[in-house]
Amino acid sequence: MSMNDYEDYDDTFEDDSEAPEESNNRTFLIAAGGLGLVVLIALLCLGAYVIFNYNSGANAEVTAQAQVTIQEATVAAALTQTAIVQAQTQTAEVTLTVPPTNTPVIAEATSTLTETPNPATATVGAAFTQIAISTQTIIPTSTALPNTGFADDVGIPGMFALALALVILIFLVRRLRAVPAR
Repeated sequence: MSMNDYEDYDDTFEDDSEAPEESNNRTFLIAAGGLGLVVLIALLCLGAYVIFNYNSGANAEVTAQAQVTIQEATVAAALTQTAIVQAQTQTAEVTLTVPPTNTPVIAEATSTLTETPNPATATVGAAFTQIAISTQTIIPTSTALPNTGFADDVGIPGMFALALALVILIFLVRRLRAVPAR
């Protein structure tokens, strides 16, 4: 016989009792649907996490910018007030007048208001003074561990719970597949 010669094969059965039994894959379909549902829920949770985390990050950035602006305005006001006060210092000059004769000495005290020639110099001087004072103070530092890393970003307890659920699902699917079809 050559490859082109073939016999017609009749796949019809004489009666239905000789037909092969169709296997029921209901258990497999339930397990596959369960896995698909788990994947869908995981994707939805991931999307919600990204959306909520993005909004909180934007709010934190706006808050930080507002705090920096307030702090800069406070420092500028303090420096300006310090410069104004330093520019308006009051000094007393004492002038002694001694006459050539034997007369009592009269001392005259005059009070004059002197201004610093350049207020910008006074502002810079006040800033340097505040920097010197701030470097002398002891700033308390935290001794706690930093809150950074993969485990803090993702959430290790949630990952362990998901891993446990998937392991249980694997055992359940294996158990259901071991049960003979009815």
